[in-house]
Amino acid sequence: MSTVRPKGVSRRELGLSARQLALEAEYQAFAMQEVAPLAEQIDRTEEIPRPLVDRLASAGMLRGAAFDEPPDPIAHGLRHEALAYASASVEGLVNVHLMVTEALERWGTALQRRRWVPELATGARLAALAITEPEVGSDASSVRTRARAAGRGYVLDGRKKWITCGQIADVFLVLARCEEGPATFLVPRDAPGLRIEPIRGLLGCRGYMLAELHLDSCAVPADHLLGAVGAGFSHVATTALCAGRVNLAWACVGVGQACLDAALRHAGERRQFGHAIEDFELVQRILTRMIARIDAAFLLCLRASHERASGGAAAASMEAAIAKYFASTTLTRVASDALQLHGALGCSAEVPLQRYFRDAKIMELIEGTTQILETMIARQASSRARVASALGACAGNGREQSASL
Repeated sequence: MSTVRPKGVSRRELGLSARQLALEAEYQAFAMQEVAPLAEQIDRTEEIPRPLVDRLASAGMLRGAAFDEPPDPIAHGLRHEALAYASASVEGLVNVHLMVTEALERWGTALQRRRWVPELATGARLAALAITEPEVGSDASSVRTRARAAGRGYVLDGRKKWITCGQIADVFLVLARCEEGPATFLVPRDAPGLRIEPIRGLLGCRGYMLAELHLDSCAVPADHLLGAVGAGFSHVATTALCAGRVNLAWACVGVGQACLDAALRHAGERRQFGHAIEDFELVQRILTRMIARIDAAFLLCLRASHERASGGAAAASMEAAIAKYFASTTLTRVASDALQLHGALGCSAEVPLQRYFRDAKIMELIEGTTQILETMIARQASSRARVASALGACAGNGREQSASL
């Protein structure tokens, strides 16, 4: 794979500042030079080399928003797009790490932030989010892992499965259920009672280094509780998931752009019936659909990041869900189209299309499946419509009363 990313359309007119464009170029250069050459190895070995993790940390890729002044969600999105263009697996490591970091920055005490965030930002510790369980996936509020107060801390019992970067993470943000309600705990890798079991053979995103966590009377100190008991899902976990959805949407744009670039290159080089296949109308239609869908996904990512910058939690959650839904479903279609254009070559190890195709399916399942997001978006839209209707009725009644006076 080339270590130079093809030049795309200029995005200045789309609202990116000069600083954001400069950061985008910096992220792309890093991804193409440091990540892309290792992407096939990562997919084959199902492991991200530790030296690459160290280079990610040195380049500031593991730093959360707390270190930005002012915070720039769009720049963060461009980072995830660039990394995913080179390797969806590497972007996944950065994403889950920053999901935990964001939850800490938002809900941690001053002492917790001082203790944990600098180590996470420098890569001294890697973090992973542990919500999913063998019997609990989309319905994260129904986790079965239990936590009970014991002495000066808590004891956790349960299992977590499909935990991204679980094989190498140094600390886990674990969602559990106390008698008073859901709670989240920072569980170090060396916590007594924690056993980590690697999961291998994933369809795509093979460098996620998944693991199953076995929590058998796992003890953590009281100051490892993040946020309040009862707010573990509604506040802490939701903060992490919202961040993860926006980041993953940007990542889908990155992989989608890689698919498009490969398709355009192949269509220009491959000749059939005396012509480059890019001259055939059917191929042009496929390429046009790919271009339009990726551009639309990019714009939805911009909108979702703008909402995160504005600080409106409800609107940010809605826009994150829309962006992730559209970008991930778009990626599935774009990856399929790109592979179709390549024919048998796309199924081989000679080009990365089969890796993009496999990764695309995984990205449509994580951080909220397509079907869960469809339900969530429709319900939120219906709720908004009812509120707007009620407010309109109240305003109408007010005007009628004023007129009668």
